[in-house]
Amino acid sequence: MFPRKWWQFLLLSSLVAGIAVVALVALAGILIYPDLPSLESLTDYRPKVPLRVYTEDGYLLGEFGEERRAVVKINEVPVTLKQAILAAEDERFYQHGGVDTMGVLRAALANLSAGGAKEGASTITMQVARNFFLSGEKTLKRKLSEALLAIKIEHYLTKDQILELYINQIYLGQRAYGFAAAAQVYYGKPLEKLTVADIAMLAGLPKAPSRYNPLANPKRAEARQHYVLRRMHELKFIDDKLYEASIKQPSRVRHSRQVRELAADYVAEIIRQTMYDRYQDEIYRSGMKVYTTIRKANQEAANAAILQGVLDYDRRHGYRGPEGMIKLDSDKGTLEETLDDALADIDTLNGLMPAIVLEVSPQRIKAFRKDGGMTEISGDGLAIAKKMLSEKDPAKQKLRRGALIRVTESGGKWQLTQLPQVEAALVGMDPKNGAVRALVGGFDFNRNKFNHVTQAWRQPGSSFKPFIYSASLEKGFTAASVIEDEPLVLSATETGSGQAWEPHNFDGKFEGPLRMRTALTKSKNMVSIRILQAIGVGYAQDYITRFGFAAKDHPPYLAMALGAGSVTPWQMAGAYSVFANGGFRVTPYLIDKIVDINGKVIEQSKPLVAGADAPRVIDARNAFIMTSMMQDVARIGTAAKARELGRNDLAGKTGTTNNQMDAWFAGFNPTQVAVAWMGFDQPRSLGGQETGGHAALPMWIQYMSQALQGVPDQPYTVPEGISYLKINPITGVRVDDNDSGMYEYFYSEYPPPDGGADTATESEAGAKVGTELQPDQLY
Repeated sequence: MFPRKWWQFLLLSSLVAGIAVVALVALAGILIYPDLPSLESLTDYRPKVPLRVYTEDGYLLGEFGEERRAVVKINEVPVTLKQAILAAEDERFYQHGGVDTMGVLRAALANLSAGGAKEGASTITMQVARNFFLSGEKTLKRKLSEALLAIKIEHYLTKDQILELYINQIYLGQRAYGFAAAAQVYYGKPLEKLTVADIAMLAGLPKAPSRYNPLANPKRAEARQHYVLRRMHELKFIDDKLYEASIKQPSRVRHSRQVRELAADYVAEIIRQTMYDRYQDEIYRSGMKVYTTIRKANQEAANAAILQGVLDYDRRHGYRGPEGMIKLDSDKGTLEETLDDALADIDTLNGLMPAIVLEVSPQRIKAFRKDGGMTEISGDGLAIAKKMLSEKDPAKQKLRRGALIRVTESGGKWQLTQLPQVEAALVGMDPKNGAVRALVGGFDFNRNKFNHVTQAWRQPGSSFKPFIYSASLEKGFTAASVIEDEPLVLSATETGSGQAWEPHNFDGKFEGPLRMRTALTKSKNMVSIRILQAIGVGYAQDYITRFGFAAKDHPPYLAMALGAGSVTPWQMAGAYSVFANGGFRVTPYLIDKIVDINGKVIEQSKPLVAGADAPRVIDARNAFIMTSMMQDVARIGTAAKARELGRNDLAGKTGTTNNQMDAWFAGFNPTQVAVAWMGFDQPRSLGGQETGGHAALPMWIQYMSQALQGVPDQPYTVPEGISYLKINPITGVRVDDNDSGMYEYFYSEYPPPDGGADTATESEAGAKVGTELQPDQLY
């Protein structure tokens, strides 16, 4: 019977249409279902997880891969994140069977009332189906396939398994796949350390990762975040108090492009290269983790030391001027856009933030920073440019409105600074086994990827002298041997290099006869050359290979005595370890272990250990006497600044090359060796006063003050075969115990010339370490 009333007609029409749709869907299901893909990729989920590099104590240094991923198990996911995802994407996830018919009806009604397509009804399961198996095309067949595949997934997997796949697979912008990766990308923290507001920000991303990206579109991202928080509140996931607090929380999204917990980019790149050589492209997707020997506290100390050392150098040499000029519009609205645009592509390097000067006077600079803040710099903060700010001639006033400058914050105050032209490097390692604890290869990896620790071959200058002195001890020289510190002119035949040579001491002074200990303490060049003459350059060239140097890098000329060969800081750290550990050769290394994506160890380092299986390369007595002499360098010699550390177990040697092109300090105690270097990539003078003790030593001191924090003084044990004899400090000959003089260490078979004296026992010698060799007794 044909309906008589309009509503009956409408009802019948709807019923017929519904039956037709159901029949159509059923028919489509019959045709499409057999062609749906297998679910093996879900039950055997293997995402492309990047290589990750960590410190020994578990801090992330970097990751390498096409996709940023971090897989987490569902039981490790914070409850708040699960709730936020449900609130934002699929509140009935645990009730429906893959397709939420109630959600579809609700979306349809909302879209009709809005006059257009405003809401979707895609469930979490449907999104998983789409992300794993289907394209993004918007066709009826694809939508039907998505719904049918979602139903199929629900039959094979539990709800928690589906949610776990979603949490790990969903794309969230910035190359981040999964919420754990996004937490690191946007906040630099693991999921468990995020606040509810942070989690709501991430939970809002799946809908449109680009549109709601908090880095690119902070206002849209905040609106979406507030929507998620409101839905969480409506669903009783969070109470009134937490909701209000979360709405008010300022954005904590970070603007760094780096994904890491600790800055050690040079270390991370060494690891990437090493891993690529072993495993090729597999490293970028297999999820392997490399745990290095780096320790967080040491690396942070090295980072701070290099930064401070370079900035101090720049302050000593004055301000060179702004990086450029920006044309500024006077209109406020346009001005802000101009400032933002001008700074958008200029990176903050090692904490030196770009800024544009808006106002300037001799007493104050007002500038707009890259992070959007305004800065006023005055007083000591302008010290570096004091001379430039007082310039009266307008044509010479480089610091003016529109100038592109760098600023840095220290102690809550902003300072004017500049990008340095000089480079610096530092490496610290454990001398017992070679484990590298800190490595900084340059001022900033993003500016200069050249690693000055491992790649920079530079002349070591006087920091090489201990190896020549060590060789001389094996030839019968002693710390008390007296050598002339007098002018020396060598013919081309004598030098062996084809050129005549007239070397000088750094200070231009000659002091006549000096004991070898005093000569090393004062870094006297003439004494070093005469020692090398006496032992023979061929012997010395062969001897230094015991420390890990290659003979080819140190030609057999007398200039070898002054460090005219080529070394890297990495080599120097390994070489000085021989002195620090009592004569054993250990190999510097960075990789502690490599584990696969499941946490199984696939490679474990087995370093040679001093005193165990490491080869002995010099006599223990040699290492002890050389260390004793280098202790004097650090107490009363060219590195006397090291005394500010308040320790008695420090030893080392400064190094400065011709025209101050390289500044070095290599030093150690029994637990830590560190080498600091400063110079220009295109070698040129650092400046007349920029010696190893002035430019490199302060960086070493700052690093060691942290690296040795809490480590007690460790006196060096006197080895067997050492005699401790009283000598005349002027002539170096033995004197009677009743006579005035000082004690010195000797190989028992190489005592000083006998002037009639007594020999102290080894136990007595040990008791006198640190008490007998005082400055007033040495000179």
